[in-house]
Amino acid sequence: QVQLVESGGGLVQPGGSLRLSCTTFGFTFSNYRMSWYRQAPGKERELVARFISSDGDTNVADSVKGRFTISRDNAKNTAYLQMNNLKPEDTAVYYCKADSWWSTRGYWGQGTQVTVSS
Repeated sequence: QVQLVESGGGLVQPGGSLRLSCTTFGFTFSNYRMSWYRQAPGKERELVARFISSDGDTNVADSVKGRFTISRDNAKNTAYLQMNNLKPEDTAVYYCKADSWWSTRGYWGQGTQVTVSS
């Protein structure tokens, strides 16, 4: 019954913003470290943003630094990716991932399409 469901993707013009959501089910959300990945056509899947500690510290890829922010709401079992000043090169399928703080157990969502085009 474990699942991660991404939502909020779609078509947006360059310079616009989107907020992706990742709602989770079937595991103890607070025990897992959340991250976001993306995969563009013909490219390898890459890490975009992640939590690096249970205190709430985060980091993002250089390509999205200053534009993307990862956050989470434990009361809603949901992670978010706020994306501002979107560029055409941000076009990709975006995936959320949950990794246990204390083991190698991890889960992937099925992804949501983000297309940045005028």
